[in-house]
Amino acid sequence: MEIKEAKRHLQMVDVKTQYLKIKEEVDRGIQEVIDSCAFINGPAVKKFAKSLGTYLDAEYVIPCANGTDALQIALMAMGLKPGDEVIVPAFTYVATAEVIALLQLKPVMVDVDPESFNLSPEIVEEAITPLTKCIVPVNLYGQNSDLEGIMKLAEKHKIFVLEDNAQAIGSDYIFSDGTRKKSGTIGHIGSTSFYPSKNLGAYGDGGALYTNNRELGERMKMIANHGQSKKYVHNIIGCNSRLDSIQAAILDVKLKHLDAYCSARQEVADRYDLALINVEGLEIPKRMSYSTHVFHQYTLKVTNGKRDELKSYLASKGIPSMIYYPIPLYDQEAFKPFTEVTSLPITEKLCKQVLSLPIHTEMDLEDINYVIQHIKSFFKN
Repeated sequence: MEIKEAKRHLQMVDVKTQYLKIKEEVDRGIQEVIDSCAFINGPAVKKFAKSLGTYLDAEYVIPCANGTDALQIALMAMGLKPGDEVIVPAFTYVATAEVIALLQLKPVMVDVDPESFNLSPEIVEEAITPLTKCIVPVNLYGQNSDLEGIMKLAEKHKIFVLEDNAQAIGSDYIFSDGTRKKSGTIGHIGSTSFYPSKNLGAYGDGGALYTNNRELGERMKMIANHGQSKKYVHNIIGCNSRLDSIQAAILDVKLKHLDAYCSARQEVADRYDLALINVEGLEIPKRMSYSTHVFHQYTLKVTNGKRDELKSYLASKGIPSMIYYPIPLYDQEAFKPFTEVTSLPITEKLCKQVLSLPIHTEMDLEDINYVIQHIKSFFKN
């Protein structure tokens, strides 16, 4: 079959085309902030926090400067002490473990489930010790961890759960009785990032925390604002982490489109699945029964040892791809003083196998078929 050239340059994420479709709404929101000159903690921030709380069914939403700050503020709110252990996957982005080390807590790096790429209750249970104070499941690539089981362990051992929900906002967790909750709202605290490439992305940096626990909600609100309960009254040591009003106005517009954005990503993923499921040497993403998948990334496992060759081949055809993540956290020089872990077999295997394909809200059938045809061509040769 002749492979047609893509009609435009393929991108991992097409933020510009997405913006052009909602330009009038976004520009109006930005202009309203400029006209008000309420650039910090203005009405736009409060409005977005309320909108996000309604969407998530979360009583407390605390916007902040970025997703890494969100993780740090959450851990600070838990009142953990230096040396306390925090269980974290070794297969994730650096920020998740970085804030643990920054607060002089001990990151206990563990392996992940090979199908979901996430923590499982079985893995977590083996890592719990008397010093364990928190578990940080990362809802990687757009799909929830097995949170029902993890929460049962947390309740049994009186441990906090902080959901790193930077990649899965908009997804649903499905409990064994069929009930659903939005990702990020199952643990004691959920955190997210609004980095521009995220499913709900700002046009700059931003993040948020959410919880239904009043004490944690009030503490996080204070911590994010210099530990201040009211002006010039500082009850606890905090930090300065704020979502600016312009970004809040943009996010409030984009939140209205989030479910549609998730559906668009799922449609792309469905087409990839259908076309690639029987390609020898590839494994398509596993969709777990307890979670919907919003496909922040569409991540294959290349099982024939030719992941890097495939990546180079796709690049030669103008198709971008990314490796999230190529190095286990415990192999990063920065974490050598903080962990005794030297090898986790599943993590190391995934680091050599995973490859994420272009997926975003603006991909059309021609783009998708172009990617599929070149992947099939590579594996036929």
